[in-house]
Amino acid sequence: MTDSSDKGLNRREFVQGSVAGAVLAAAPMAALAGGAKSGDKAAVLAQVPKMHDANVKRLQDWIALPSIAAENRNYPEGPQYMANLATQAGFTDVRLVPTSGKSGVFGRLDAGARTTVAVYFMYDVKQFVASEWSSPPLEARLVKKDGLGTVCMGRGAVNQKGPQNAFLSALIAFKETGRKLPVNLVLVCEGEEEIASPHFGEIVMTPDILAQLKNCVGVLLPEAGQAVDGSLQVELGAKGVVELELVSSGETWGRGPRRDVHSSLEAQVDSPSWHLVQALNTLVEKDGHTPAVEGFSELAKPLTPQQIQMIEAYAAAVPEEVVKKELGVQHWVHDLNWHDSLLRLYSQPTINIEGLVGGYTGPGGKTVLPHRAVAKIDMRLVPDMTAVDTLAKLKAHLAKHGFGDIEVNMSGGYDPTQTALESKFMQAVLATYRKLGLTPQVLPRSPGSWPGYRFTNAPLSLPAGGFGLGHGTGAHAPDEYYLIDSTNPKVQGLDGAVASFVEYLYAIA
Repeated sequence: MTDSSDKGLNRREFVQGSVAGAVLAAAPMAALAGGAKSGDKAAVLAQVPKMHDANVKRLQDWIALPSIAAENRNYPEGPQYMANLATQAGFTDVRLVPTSGKSGVFGRLDAGARTTVAVYFMYDVKQFVASEWSSPPLEARLVKKDGLGTVCMGRGAVNQKGPQNAFLSALIAFKETGRKLPVNLVLVCEGEEEIASPHFGEIVMTPDILAQLKNCVGVLLPEAGQAVDGSLQVELGAKGVVELELVSSGETWGRGPRRDVHSSLEAQVDSPSWHLVQALNTLVEKDGHTPAVEGFSELAKPLTPQQIQMIEAYAAAVPEEVVKKELGVQHWVHDLNWHDSLLRLYSQPTINIEGLVGGYTGPGGKTVLPHRAVAKIDMRLVPDMTAVDTLAKLKAHLAKHGFGDIEVNMSGGYDPTQTALESKFMQAVLATYRKLGLTPQVLPRSPGSWPGYRFTNAPLSLPAGGFGLGHGTGAHAPDEYYLIDSTNPKVQGLDGAVASFVEYLYAIA
């Protein structure tokens, strides 16, 4: 853990070289403030480094309280904590929004401005196995990383508490300097994103919340957008997702045992585990990769020439070997080259096995024939596929191939989201990055997922996308971190991330 003297030294070096230096306080940034008083933005930016320690502690305290929907952990504490953070940042009318599942959080910040922006937050985080971490996942320790500086390591550090805390810190900087925001804000927050947002629609469609969202020019997803080399990607959407379990059991199959029995009986008793494996094998072609569900991709829209051009520019700018090293892979599927693998990544829907669970998994052997086996599946969707249609096709496929007895339990999911590059909202994102001296790579969509379609589809039809400087990685994995004090001049730490949100708010105004 970093001691306070080291942290202070890194912070001073960072402030001198970043917030007060050429990147975030460059002369061209004055143009972003529009009609605002030039002194207001300068005062808010000057406040950011003064708040550093408090901003770090807020993140650490938040990480210490994980809300994990899959484990029903820290509810209602999690949403109440989120509501308190929103109130501290200046939101009013903050309240918990009940759903059929976990509560959401709503708040408003009325600055008397002409422009209103919605902000999407999630307060839940992914599960973790503490023994897999080099630093306790709930202690949010400050850890040195070579080539980067000091990071905060903990579950939720980058997905999404680090970037969200940076955004809240920007609002607190306005509050503490007595300056009004250049825009009004509407906050919508959920606590089930990590189980594919099964009840987020109930929050968005709450009548008074829907009415507030209709007044917005777009929806911001705070993020830590910089890679370790300082590069940026702007994604114009995200794939949709369906998360589900496939369950094979002697009870529903009518064959095999209704409880675990001795494995010697495999000679005369059917195996629900093999039955599940055989069902899974029908979902993909012989390459073990290409979806084989009938009609699975028939609604998938091909990439446009503009989108292909975006991917080709990215392929030319980003070294293939760097990405392979980060992912720990040596080959792309089908031994494709870098360019063609990226075209697949951004254009193709997928069927993935997240996990297989059945029978005895402890040390040694137990020689049982399990009565039940489960496969955890996620399916990623591209426009114009929908979660409802894809789930129906999966069920029809299983029934057609003799596996209609297998239970299909969808836990969550949503449609893809897409925003036009030409929208004023996305143009403001790109303009802010460029004014900060950065050249982002624009991509058609994220291969990952977030429930942005609730905003980009009817009845709202709003542009939605991510923004934010800073760096972090390890989402859903051990040793997840968010960069606090950067020693890399190309990458912003926490103060730079906070300052970038201040600049963005002036730009979108």
